Amino acid sequence: MMLQRYRNAICIFGKYMQNNLPVMLGPINYPVPNDSSQQVRNIKKHYNQKFRKERGRKFIKIKLPTFDDNDDDENNSRIRTKLKEAGILPQRNWTEGPVLISCTPTIFESYVAPEGDGKFSPISTTGAKQKFEFIEKKSKSFVALRKIKTYEDNYSSDTFRENLLNVYKKAHEALCRKDQDEILQYVTESAYPLLMHNVENKTIVWKFLESLEPARIVHARVTSLVTKSNLFAQVTIRFHTQQLLCIYDRFGRVLLGSETVRKDVLDYIVFEKHISNVYGTWRVHGKIIPNWLKPKEISTSTYILPKEKEQPSSSDSAVESVAQVVPPETLDKQHTDVKP
Repeated sequence: MMLQRYRNAICIFGKYMQNNLPVMLGPINYPVPNDSSQQVRNIKKHYNQKFRKERGRKFIKIKLPTFDDNDDDENNSRIRTKLKEAGILPQRNWTEGPVLISCTPTIFESYVAPEGDGKFSPISTTGAKQKFEFIEKKSKSFVALRKIKTYEDNYSSDTFRENLLNVYKKAHEALCRKDQDEILQYVTESAYPLLMHNVENKTIVWKFLESLEPARIVHARVTSLVTKSNLFAQVTIRFHTQQLLCIYDRFGRVLLGSETVRKDVLDYIVFEKHISNVYGTWRVHGKIIPNWLKPKEISTSTYILPKEKEQPSSSDSAVESVAQVVPPETLDKQHTDVKP
């Protein structure tokens, strides 16, 4: 009897230690044979058992939504009804799409071309004056070009101008083929509608022959859009070239130009690049047309000359005169009136 009491006391002490020791020592089992007693759960804790209900009221039970439903429409309608039951306004659907600013809307600080450019040589007084004005305006462009060089890999002025000339050629060649996807590779989104205006149902033949003067950078600007780190660069290139241009309408009539006559063309083309974008490229952004430049040629429709009417011969005219004098109705009457 004393041994049984002693064994029960050891068992109770062991269970007490098992419940109150740290977690690492909790799983220890005490090998007590023939132990039919059960573990007591509501042992003394460090808090008062009298306030169990009050502690339970501190926790709010929330019914969590189930995300196992595959039908999104039914799930969304169910959530809306639940939110209305709870008195919460349902959220509106997010209809705004992402916005990508790949180019600027206009040409900022447009270049003012000197009057008579391409006609006066630098030896004359007018040409020397133009050179002096160009040097004065070059300070801001120099700062902008220095900024562009930091974003361009292996920058050199010759290769830079050649690349822009290639972009100029490929944009016109893509326009002749009317390949819209290829045009957007060489033309910005703001210049695209201006380039494609009134091109439908027309055939364009364009050829680049030669450069009369090497291409020259006359203007450069760098500006930020929305944020200071979002930089766009615009460069104005002066092209003095010889080209061939001929435009046909849908009937094959010549509207403008010729495929054989060369024309001297002076262009001020503005190229733009999103220099903050790693994958940005130089594209045609616009064209500066000076006020003193000659007006454009008005397209005139060509037509085939009408065929001349053949003049009737003398014998045909005599037969026609007889037919006019003696109508066919009277001939039948005369034949019936003749007596045998």
